[in-house]
Amino acid sequence: MRMTVDIDKKTLGELLKVTGHSKNSPAVAFAVRDFLNRKKAKNFGRMLREGKFDYPATNDETETRDV
Repeated sequence: MRMTVDIDKKTLGELLKVTGHSKNSPAVAFAVRDFLNRKKAKNFGRMLREGKFDYPATNDETETRDV
């Protein structure tokens, strides 16, 4: 989807440097995806800490499956 976004030159320059992209659109798209992934991970961690997930397997059972 195409859209217009106003970003000041200093911020855009920083974004290009941090993402390693040389073009604006890929850098902004990367930053948006990264932001969303971090928010999702933070929310998932919060839900785990609050006990919103019930895993029937013990830690030993889970580690055995990972091998």
